[in-house]
Amino acid sequence: MRTRLLSTLAAAAVLAGCAAGPDYQAPGTPPSAGGAFVASAEPVFTPEAPPADWWRLYQDPALETLVAEALANNREIAVARANLERVRAVLGETRAARLPGTLVSGSAQRVRQPDPFTGEGVEDTVSSAGIDVSYEVDLFGRIGRSVEAAQADAGAAQAVLDAVRITVAGETARAYADACAANMQIAAGERAVKLQQDTYDLTRRQLDVGRGNGLDVASAASELETTRAALPPFRAAREAALFRLAVLTGRPPAEAPAAVRDCPTVPTLARPIPVGDGTQLLRRRPDVREAERRLAAATARIGVATADLYPRVTLGGALSTNDAGGSFGDDFSFSIGPLIQWSFPNVAAARARVRQASAGADAALAQFEQTTLSALQETETALVRYARELDRRAALERALEAGREAARLSRMRYEAGADSLLAVLIAEQRVAQLELQLAQSQAAAADGQIVLFKALGGGWDTPQAQATARAAVEG
Repeated sequence: MRTRLLSTLAAAAVLAGCAAGPDYQAPGTPPSAGGAFVASAEPVFTPEAPPADWWRLYQDPALETLVAEALANNREIAVARANLERVRAVLGETRAARLPGTLVSGSAQRVRQPDPFTGEGVEDTVSSAGIDVSYEVDLFGRIGRSVEAAQADAGAAQAVLDAVRITVAGETARAYADACAANMQIAAGERAVKLQQDTYDLTRRQLDVGRGNGLDVASAASELETTRAALPPFRAAREAALFRLAVLTGRPPAEAPAAVRDCPTVPTLARPIPVGDGTQLLRRRPDVREAERRLAAATARIGVATADLYPRVTLGGALSTNDAGGSFGDDFSFSIGPLIQWSFPNVAAARARVRQASAGADAALAQFEQTTLSALQETETALVRYARELDRRAALERALEAGREAARLSRMRYEAGADSLLAVLIAEQRVAQLELQLAQSQAAAADGQIVLFKALGGGWDTPQAQATARAAVEG
């Protein structure tokens, strides 16, 4: 038996420091993913990396204030931050497995027993005290791999927090832009209402002096009310955007920011958008970093499962003393030595857990690859849609300029008796439609900018976020 024990310890010593399972290697990305974006050749983009606080490019103090409030007070960020703290606590617990465990015990009792010489009953106090110390020797890396997995989980939780920051910053900017866009559409609708009100008043005056007819008045009234009917949905959209802003900044809807209610135009950029390249994008995107950390954790858990195939070696020691009849410390004992545990009956289950962990790592690798491809696709799509929306906006601006000139000339011809009221109504209706379409295009362009900035992954690496990330790694 002694020879077998020594042989086992010798074999364990040879394997000491050899962690079970594969060592993690970060996965690569397709070579084509590291170059410039396909759609970035448009003149509205530049190859510089986007700044972390991209919303400052708009040079809009109201927007900057709202984003700062949202990043400080948003409840979804608070949830993600709490989850990060929980994962860091798990990491601390896992690291503690490397420390020895202790068990302190003590007891005291009053006993009555016969005297061995006289046979008379004698009462006495019997007490004992002891301490046990145990330490698991991590010969096969079970604890080390567990720590690796917990560290990777903490990195993934940090990436989730970063992703929530990006979403909150982007949605705050979007809600602000939506409120301003609704005001632009309201203003365009009110201008159309005024124009058609003037046309209606004109037809009434001409009817009063005998030059018009009831059909012209009814047609003008119909166009006027149709345009008025478009205004309530825009006002509802503005209120909804304000309510979203309130919640994003950590306030109830009743405390929506009043300063935004009257913003006249959507935020616009005075310069091309810096977009960087694919390599920078994949380093910056939190969802890619989260997927990579999930893969690292899954790989480490293969080692945890594999280590269960081997024995666990625990070094232990015990010290105890008993007190009987006032001789405390005379009855003293101690023990020290290794304890080897090998769960032979569970080897089949352990092997099944290894296969489960390996399959989980394969799934995590596939998820990482899919996340990488999706990040590139999302960014390319945002680039193309934004560039094409700018083309649409430019065409609508030209169409509106021509439509206004046509409406002016048609009204002059009608007032001179050279054209019918129907031509005036058609021309003015076309102007109203073009103004609304242009306002919608300006809103869509602003929304496209925000979608693009979110796809580029900016907004999480502010000084506050970097400090949180360092704490997650060091925790």
